[in-house]
Amino acid sequence: MHPLLNAFERNVASSPDRPALCDQSLILDYQSLRAVAAGLAAQIQSETEQPRVGIMAPTSSACAASILACWYAGKTPVPLNFLLGPRELGQVVRDAGLDCVLTIEHFAAALAPIGLKTLLLSAQTLVPGRLETPSAASSDTAAIIYTSGTSGDPKGVCMSFDNLVQNAKACIEYARMDSKQVFLSLIPQFHSFGFTVGTVAPLLLGVTAWYLPRFSPVAVVSTIAEKNVTILIAIPSMYGALAKMKNADREALASLYLAMSGGEPLSPVIIEAFHTRFGIDIMEGYGLTETSPVVAVNMPWAHRAGSVGRALPGIEVSTVDEAGRPLPAGEVGELIIRGHCVMRGYHNKPDLTDNVIKDGALHTGDVGRVDSDGFIHITGRAKEMMIVGGENVFPIEIESALCSHPAVAEAAVVGMSDDVRGEVPLAFVILNEQAEVGEKELRGFCREKLAGFKVPREIRIEQDLPRGPTGKILKRELKIKPTP
Repeated sequence: MHPLLNAFERNVASSPDRPALCDQSLILDYQSLRAVAAGLAAQIQSETEQPRVGIMAPTSSACAASILACWYAGKTPVPLNFLLGPRELGQVVRDAGLDCVLTIEHFAAALAPIGLKTLLLSAQTLVPGRLETPSAASSDTAAIIYTSGTSGDPKGVCMSFDNLVQNAKACIEYARMDSKQVFLSLIPQFHSFGFTVGTVAPLLLGVTAWYLPRFSPVAVVSTIAEKNVTILIAIPSMYGALAKMKNADREALASLYLAMSGGEPLSPVIIEAFHTRFGIDIMEGYGLTETSPVVAVNMPWAHRAGSVGRALPGIEVSTVDEAGRPLPAGEVGELIIRGHCVMRGYHNKPDLTDNVIKDGALHTGDVGRVDSDGFIHITGRAKEMMIVGGENVFPIEIESALCSHPAVAEAAVVGMSDDVRGEVPLAFVILNEQAEVGEKELRGFCREKLAGFKVPREIRIEQDLPRGPTGKILKRELKIKPTP
């Protein structure tokens, strides 16, 4: 067996009765999880000879158990985004070469038109069983996780077992986690953050992981309070919703050791609101699906405001200029990453892989700087950068300015073509509940915070914005949104 399963087996032997995977409908201790995963692995082997198996399930114990079962069966799990439309889902299934998917009845209808075999995760399939000899890994690919496609068609990121184990161990070491931790993950396991940090890390550590299939602020607070959760894994919009709760007991979150945020940039407004409401600092990190995913994270003992923290052990982050030449500390350029976290490559896309991995370093497309103390500061995405009258402008700076207005809950900025300046900023904002403010006032507010050429030409106030599966705003859809 590979090191990941070996570590899990040791935890089964040392703490068989400790709760491992828990949600509102299924609780498995380590011993039961081992038996259920083995039984499900035997069913997988009888259903398909393909090396890869799809998993389409909500954030849950069943999804995590399915991942383990695939490994016991010698298969590569491919978590599927259940929010994809039929075209995109079919594209992922064909690219991954799937003929069998583990799923729940609710999602089976979406899979039917694609012609896949489905193995329903139910009381009849999630039962103890035996696998006489757990299979060896069929390849070094431990998982293929498809990006959400915010910049085009989804790409399958191939992660090795070493990627997953080393990244999870680095998170555990850097965050000083111990055997007393209790995780609560709100992020789907088809997302790399939910897969590695929400599932692999607690199983390696031998602790308990709780899952909620649907985000509900009330359910989150009650679960933390009742289960003494110490590590919360969520995205910024979820923390924003929690901060707005009116009747939540401030002491309900007292057990939290770490509130970790990932998936998208974390607004200082949300950080402040959450701290004001609960007295807890959110620890923002940085990562990509292509880096398994965690690269850096702020910790209470290693924190710098405005940064995303220092790189984890075994990971090196630096910057290069447009010609790929190294830049000194503090200089802004493209962030490149080396270390155990860098993916094996994109599935079936060698040319695309070669475009982003050069001499063993992943070229992220993110622009930022690494200061003299090693803290990483993200400026924006190279692809999102606007050139306004010859000046480089990054949306994140304008978004931060807008979000500092007390009436603004969220903001997204994209470039809009302009005959004179080439591009000009176009902003979309969502207001806080019962807040009233107009475009003129917001533009005036921006003039006080930003250089004139960075002030949005238009600011459109919206009720909601197009989002991906984890709540991240899809800027590519904003770019093509017609002017009213």
